[in-house]
Amino acid sequence: MSPDQIEALLVRYLEGQTTTEENQLVERWLEQNNNANAVWPGMDQPAKDKWLSGVFDEISNTIPKGSAKVLPLPGKKRLLWQRIASIAAALLISFALYLEWQPIKMHFQPVQFNTLHVPPKHKKQVHLADGSQVWINEGSELKYPEIFEGRTREVYLSGEAYFDIAHNAAKPFIIHTGKVVTTVLGTAFNIREDQNNHTVVVTVTRGKVSVADEHKLLGIIIPDQQISFNTSKNEVVKAVVDAQQVIAWQHSDLHFEDVSFAEAALKLQQRFNVKISFSNEKLKNCRFTGTSLNGEKLEKILKVICAFNNASYQTRPDGSILIGGKGCK
Repeated sequence: MSPDQIEALLVRYLEGQTTTEENQLVERWLEQNNNANAVWPGMDQPAKDKWLSGVFDEISNTIPKGSAKVLPLPGKKRLLWQRIASIAAALLISFALYLEWQPIKMHFQPVQFNTLHVPPKHKKQVHLADGSQVWINEGSELKYPEIFEGRTREVYLSGEAYFDIAHNAAKPFIIHTGKVVTTVLGTAFNIREDQNNHTVVVTVTRGKVSVADEHKLLGIIIPDQQISFNTSKNEVVKAVVDAQQVIAWQHSDLHFEDVSFAEAALKLQQRFNVKISFSNEKLKNCRFTGTSLNGEKLEKILKVICAFNNASYQTRPDGSILIGGKGCK
């Protein structure tokens, strides 16, 4: 709850528009904090923010470890502006226990994040402070703190990355990828965000992963399981996959182990950042096995794959690739 929200609540209380629970909270702290200083009404917004931040350390030390209880208090409302400063500090404590302590903490003591951008045709590996390791794919971005403080370990991902998380049962690891929140204790998994198709795909190689959006749990997956979430349609697809193929992008070489032509084309698209399409839909189902060594050009790889599948390809003026031919059948 931000200072603006606290102030709005106080105004609603003074106008008699608050709920019973809100009244109980305000009245409880009125009784316990009989402060007659008429300071708050005379402050502008920067001064109010500064004043509230000044009580942050005191608030941090006074919040109990257990859940607070709200006790209804009888008596008449004391609608005195002189007490608003006390109510604001008290509500900041009380509502933190119930609703949004972490956002309040972030408001006053924002976490400093390192930002790692990975350019095209590159990959980066980073070791986090807790011992976890992250491999970030080309064109992706990872934001992470120098040190994980508080009760969680949180990072922000845009693009694709493979995570190998150090186990800590008391401190969950949370990855924010757009609207999708992935939570683990200690496991290994891949997250790929496709902003063009509005999808986030989570694939597990070890352990167990919980995937959710802003409103609900999307699913819990184990090794060789995958959740694909379409953020624009709110559609969830859970599937069994070969997780090692999903994370093959980590390695220097391209591995095609009993894959369809369509799956191979998708890998090539991601590796070479080029659009590949088919003029013959039957070609997509042709399967083959092969390995492409690092450094080989796209044209050479396509020649070999097309030879396997009785196909041919052409490069269009816009740089995209069109694959055609009779196919394997």
